[in-house]
Amino acid sequence: MGRLDQKVAVVTGAATGIGEATVKLFANEGATVVCADINEEQVEDTVQKIKEDGGNAEYHYLDVSVEESVQNLADHLKETYGSIDILFNNAGIDEEGGKVHEYPVELFDRIISVDLRGTFLSSKYLIPLMLEGGSGSIINTSSMSGRAADLDRSGYNAAKGGITNFTKAMAIDYAREGIRVNSIAPGTIETPLIDELAGSKQQDQGKEFREANKWVTPMGRLGRPEEVADVALFLASDESSYVTGEDITVDGGLMAYTWPGKMLIDEKWKNTTE
Repeated sequence: MGRLDQKVAVVTGAATGIGEATVKLFANEGATVVCADINEEQVEDTVQKIKEDGGNAEYHYLDVSVEESVQNLADHLKETYGSIDILFNNAGIDEEGGKVHEYPVELFDRIISVDLRGTFLSSKYLIPLMLEGGSGSIINTSSMSGRAADLDRSGYNAAKGGITNFTKAMAIDYAREGIRVNSIAPGTIETPLIDELAGSKQQDQGKEFREANKWVTPMGRLGRPEEVADVALFLASDESSYVTGEDITVDGGLMAYTWPGKMLIDEKWKNTTE
């Protein structure tokens, strides 16, 4: 038996990276997975692969920042499944914008709209489908950038920090309704978003970024999407039945120290990365 047998799971931002790894894992564990994303072509490839492997999955177009789009998804889910068991609010964007006085208002609004408002809208319209079933698990993608700040990325920091506390608010709101709400705070994970922000493995800028992250991360490497998906599976399953209101960091130990200190000058430390 799979850990998610007979459960219906909705994953937003399912096209690539953490979302893609999660829908594949959820389907492999027995869930019927609704892969919701704005990128139709990439998601349909993932859905096809899940079906070829014997899993159950479907694609549904979703722009989490548009209320009508989220309402359409909720209507479809109610008509097709009646209720849902798992919601993984994973859709998000990120982009540098400069220091606050230079930061474009339209960029700040866009990041807040997708990352924070999108998490709110998906939760607002899909929670009633969990109430129908009498239980459920909601997982939100926060970030280590919601716990500490990054240079020139105040919009992303604000959005992810908001998700962390929004998760706790929902956990309190629905604990006695049988719905658990937790978040996952990934560190630097090897995803297409990293390629966009820092450059690919083939580019000099991307290579430099990865090397810097490898030596400053205690485990000496970037994370893999599958490692975040494994934590999402735990939170989605009944194994985490007494866990709610938590923000679980998956960052290879990066948030465990106060500042790089000796790591900045210790060549032995730098040279022990994978």
